[in-house]
Amino acid sequence: MPLSFPDLPTLELFVAIAEAGSIGSGARRVGMAQPNASKLMRQLEAAAGTTLLQRGPRGSQLTARGATVLTAAQALLTQAHAFDSTLRADDDRRVEDIRVAASMTVAESLLPRWMAQWRREVPQARTTLEVLNSSEVIAKIKLSEIDLGFVETPQLPVGINASVVAEDELVVIVSSDHPWAELSGRLSLEELARTPLIVRERGSGTREALEQMLVGCDPVPPAQVLHSNTAVRTGVASGAGPAVLSQLAVASQLATGEVLQVPLDITVPRRPLTAVWSGARIPVGALAELVEIAAR
Repeated sequence: MPLSFPDLPTLELFVAIAEAGSIGSGARRVGMAQPNASKLMRQLEAAAGTTLLQRGPRGSQLTARGATVLTAAQALLTQAHAFDSTLRADDDRRVEDIRVAASMTVAESLLPRWMAQWRREVPQARTTLEVLNSSEVIAKIKLSEIDLGFVETPQLPVGINASVVAEDELVVIVSSDHPWAELSGRLSLEELARTPLIVRERGSGTREALEQMLVGCDPVPPAQVLHSNTAVRTGVASGAGPAVLSQLAVASQLATGEVLQVPLDITVPRRPLTAVWSGARIPVGALAELVEIAAR
């Protein structure tokens, strides 16, 4: 009877779910849609002939059999990565050219630190870098025009290779002389929606996340549409109106008081910052090193 080898991406998903405590959180860790993750877990359980995850309203817990399979999966994945390293052992001195693109927030706030560490750890690698909005990064990945991208859009197309490497949240910012700067309580989502805002262009992850946050509130047209975080911050600081930007993108300006944060009366969901790549389902070589550094 022929051997039936396990699917490594499915095992990576299973390990991620076990560590995160739910199928949804595990799916986000490996950059997969939750329905696809649920389907793969059902297939894995069918192959095992038993239940591996006990699903409930508070998440997914390992069954006794699931805990045993988890240990075996972790060991197998460790060996798989070791095998990959063995395959690439003779290529240590080979120069790898990696084409990278990043969305504005990642490029401004996170990528310089990641790239500096990557160059220290992988000195033989070279890279070209583009700064684009999230939809443009994804388009280039689909066309294989870049090898690796970093995006901040909440929704990714099905079938794209992806892994969540960090998280971020949106914050409302105003100038010091804006009426909201003196607000005694918290700003309602409804008032935010009926206020003309300075926003990023369509296709940016920040714009998509804002629109998702305001679903059902019938927002008014924006006051201005600008194509960079810097332009939006400058507009807010000059009194042109409020904006909603990444907390990462305005951390320095909040620290100096150039702009002020206005608290909302809702808990704003954190959004994923995601690595996307073309080619193999599991990244290898210098590309894999950069993804791993970003996720630390």
